[in-house]
Amino acid sequence: MRVLILRPEREATALAMALGERGHVPVIAPLFRLEFLHPPTDFSAALAACQAVLLTSANGARALAEASEQRGRAIFAVGDTTASTAEGLGFSDVLSAAGDAPALVELVKARLKPADGPLLHVSGREIAADLAEALAPAGFEVKRFTLYDAREETALPEPARAALEAQAIDVATFFSPRAASVFASMVEDAGLSGVLRSVTAVAISPAALAPVAGLPFKAAIAAKRPTRQAVLDEIDRLAVGPVQGEATMTDAPASPGPASEAEPTPPPPPPAPVIRRGLGVLGAFVIGLVAAVIVLAGALISLPFWPPHLRDMWRGQPAPPPTSGVDLQALRADLSTVANAAADGARRELTARLDDLEKRLRAVSATVAERPASSPAAPDPAVADLRGRVEALEKRPTEAAPSAAAPAPVVDAEKEKEIAMLTREIATLRSSISALDQAVATQRDQAKTLSDAVGAKSGNEQKALSAARAAAVIGVAARLSGSIEAGIPFANDLNLLTPLIQGDAKLAEISASLQPYAQAGVASRAALEADFPQVAKAAMAEDLSDDSYGARLVGKLRGLVSLRRVGDVPGDTTEARLARAETALHAGDLAKAVELVKSLPPQTNKATAAWLAKAEAHLAARRGLDQLAAYAVTLLGTAR
Repeated sequence: MRVLILRPEREATALAMALGERGHVPVIAPLFRLEFLHPPTDFSAALAACQAVLLTSANGARALAEASEQRGRAIFAVGDTTASTAEGLGFSDVLSAAGDAPALVELVKARLKPADGPLLHVSGREIAADLAEALAPAGFEVKRFTLYDAREETALPEPARAALEAQAIDVATFFSPRAASVFASMVEDAGLSGVLRSVTAVAISPAALAPVAGLPFKAAIAAKRPTRQAVLDEIDRLAVGPVQGEATMTDAPASPGPASEAEPTPPPPPPAPVIRRGLGVLGAFVIGLVAAVIVLAGALISLPFWPPHLRDMWRGQPAPPPTSGVDLQALRADLSTVANAAADGARRELTARLDDLEKRLRAVSATVAERPASSPAAPDPAVADLRGRVEALEKRPTEAAPSAAAPAPVVDAEKEKEIAMLTREIATLRSSISALDQAVATQRDQAKTLSDAVGAKSGNEQKALSAARAAAVIGVAARLSGSIEAGIPFANDLNLLTPLIQGDAKLAEISASLQPYAQAGVASRAALEADFPQVAKAAMAEDLSDDSYGARLVGKLRGLVSLRRVGDVPGDTTEARLARAETALHAGDLAKAVELVKSLPPQTNKATAAWLAKAEAHLAARRGLDQLAAYAVTLLGTAR
């Protein structure tokens, strides 16, 4: 799922990491800028006198750590995320209510006593619940200190706007009613309400979901518990089975009745894939080794039934002197030579073949990626040679028998038994060769399977890397947008693109267009709007200054006293154009204001030159940022 994160930058980064670990793609577009405030003079005394500190957000924990070095005071946190943040900042005594503000109130009532001292609530300027009012009936005194402020952006951040316009968002997350309300207002101002029909809203609570209830989301879901983990679980559930229609899920128990007796049953998890494995490299080797052992065991078991001279040959003893005539001795010698050569040759060849096969099977895992899986496998020369030797050995007794039987037409039963024994041994060797052929074929099939798997894995890894790269570019664009709107240098933020530029000409071009403004930054839109009245006053004075004494006097007076019309003033006079330019500035249309100022008479250039230079630098930086955000969304769509 492609998830839009609207939280302040630090919380957004932590949430993006958690989403990335679950396989989702985060798009960071903070709606607020977090600012820590200087604590009041009585804060230290109040902290020392309180029995515990109440924290209703992770930002409260960070603000407390900024305001004081004390880490031993008892901390009562609204949820696990806030508690984990406090523990990470060094606070040693932290207790989590694992819920919302009412849960925190109940935890305080259960664990603390009003007589032990007052409580201290660290919060931002705006709060979702007044803990002092909630705990007053129980006798607790709660002192609230505002130590941070989340300032709203003036317009929908560019990464969010670009991603929504490209329909590259699946889920939008809301962690507070204020964030939901600001998002609803910004989306309506940007005219993007229609693109939300393919987006699912996931909120941490029903209260956080209420401000966006009027937007045309595909579905609206409130987490079953007011925790970040519950929000992540809802996103995972959407990834498994998309929500059909619009529904609101809350953590309140269902009222009894025929229409709501049970909560909707979540879709069953997908069946686990059945993995079928081949014999593998080790299996092929074991098959070959077992075949060799079977041959050797068969030879040893049948050894007592061998003729005496063959047993002597197996044991390495010299053959006894012949006891029959010349023809029988020649036949025995011939058969003995054939048997000995067949047995010894087959044994040597089989041993060498097994050793060679073992080495090749051990190396196949390291070389499988380099072997072309689609090329037909060539016949193994060693196996072909061994097969030829056995076939020649099998034919040899048949060819030798007639020459030896010419002087002795009748062969006794002992010689027939010897020939039958040799024939069985040859058949056993042929079976061993067949087993080796099967093992080699299995090894080749396994190599092809491994090669295909490596190719598929490489493709999936490439998609994952592309998605991660696109998310990183979107994150950099969000940081650059904040720096440009704040009017501060953004060289460090721009340098984050350096490792992402390699091999990407488009990204390099966008980075180069922003580089001239990175070191010093550009004037913010708010600063340009604040400076414009003085520029307009000076331009009016320059426009009225000519060679006549009366006109120069009027120009001097107009330069000292601002007497000019404002609003949507019609006409082509300098005063009318300046009024329309100021109206465009108030509406956020800096480009139109610059165009109107450029259309002023030449005598006003001196008064407007400096302001125009700042405004055009701001517009150029915004154009580069818009190109970066659009390109990041394109990368995100390509990776999907």
